[in-house]
Amino acid sequence: MDHQRWRPTVNERDFIESALQSDLRVDGRRPFDFRRLKILFGREDGSAEVQLGDTRVMGYVTAQLLQPYKDRPNEGTLAIFTEFSPMADPAFEPGRPGESAIELGRVIDRGLRESRAVDMESLCVVAGKHVWSVRVDLHILDNGGNLIDAANIAALAALSTFRRPECSVGGEDGQQVTVHDPEVRDPLPLTIHHLPIAVTFAYFGEGNIMVIDPTYKEEAVMGGRMTATINSNGDVCAIQKAGGEGVMSSVIMQCLRIASVKVADITSKIKNEVNSYTSAKALQKVKRLPASVPKKDNASDVSIKESTDGALERQSTNASSDVHQLSKGDQDHQYIRNSSLTVDRTDKHKQTSRFIGGPSNW
Repeated sequence: MDHQRWRPTVNERDFIESALQSDLRVDGRRPFDFRRLKILFGREDGSAEVQLGDTRVMGYVTAQLLQPYKDRPNEGTLAIFTEFSPMADPAFEPGRPGESAIELGRVIDRGLRESRAVDMESLCVVAGKHVWSVRVDLHILDNGGNLIDAANIAALAALSTFRRPECSVGGEDGQQVTVHDPEVRDPLPLTIHHLPIAVTFAYFGEGNIMVIDPTYKEEAVMGGRMTATINSNGDVCAIQKAGGEGVMSSVIMQCLRIASVKVADITSKIKNEVNSYTSAKALQKVKRLPASVPKKDNASDVSIKESTDGALERQSTNASSDVHQLSKGDQDHQYIRNSSLTVDRTDKHKQTSRFIGGPSNW
């Protein structure tokens, strides 16, 4: 990478190297300390932004149905694309990607595909005809050094939160594919077996001094760089040595041991952030359900009260009509059943008086 934004002078170079010999760095870190890592997620699934110190990288994942390769008819595809904007660094030129962009994409692609981190066979819909093609776009927002590690974490975070639409196969020939809307059927997450984490080392002098997570200024002074991609199980997925000073095998083994410790911390950080994001998204779906329950209960209560009031009014009306009928019968048979009807009429009147206007008395 051509460092056109900042070129160290002789004094600045000597100051950085002399500080490293004393196990000190310009930003105050120790030689094997990472900068502060922060992972942010967007509103849509499959988007993540990683902030590693002053370095910012955004990852975005999309998928579409395509025809598979002839030599692998039962496997989907995974592609990494990088975009270096002059806004992130004046050294980046718009248009055709440069050597740094190509190297960044190849290192991350090798760590993900060669280690089989993503299950490609689960992306197959119809063998030989339709498979899911997953695309990861990495946008460099600010170049503060160590773009490989930040872009690798952004790609993993975006893949962990990505959801692809669910498909069903039918039709007369059994080859017709139907892609269901996310509102009809819940989208499906990708099957990720492990998380390959990239850890970059920078070498100074004759390769005897090495630091982890180099900054932008340290990259301008370093004599060589090596990136080791390791998962939490300690498996080495890929190693990239980008020219510069030669490194002894004993130094490489020491770097791998240090990287395995750092990978465990970064892996737990990514998983915790993804779990928090997934729980928040699930909680948003649940919040819509309790709102309709009280309305349904209130409606039923009102209907019950209305039906009760109507029944009481009808009962009181019938009771009053019975009183009128009894009064007429008294006039016709007053000499025959005078005493008995008087008692019955008094009881009926007491019963009706209890029901008239009953709900208001409750």
